[in-house]
Amino acid sequence: MKVRYFAWMKRTVGVAEEQVEPPADVRTVADLVAWLRTRSGGHAEALAEGAAFGAAVDHRTAPFDTPLTGAEEVAFFPPFTGG
Repeated sequence: MKVRYFAWMKRTVGVAEEQVEPPADVRTVADLVAWLRTRSGGHAEALAEGAAFGAAVDHRTAPFDTPLTGAEEVAFFPPFTGG
């Protein structure tokens, strides 16, 4: 699965995207976030509990309880506003 990071999250993690193979017990976006936090200090900081960020699964915004079954890409991004 491809994981992409945007804006300050990209700088904090140190890469714009990475290919990962999470363990079988990673079933939701929340599980993925918890697992990614263990990959590096940058991951832990960017995806910290209580940090404000959103997720998208296969180019569609997704709540953190979204299943990852069949997902090809998950993206993480900071909050944004429009107007």
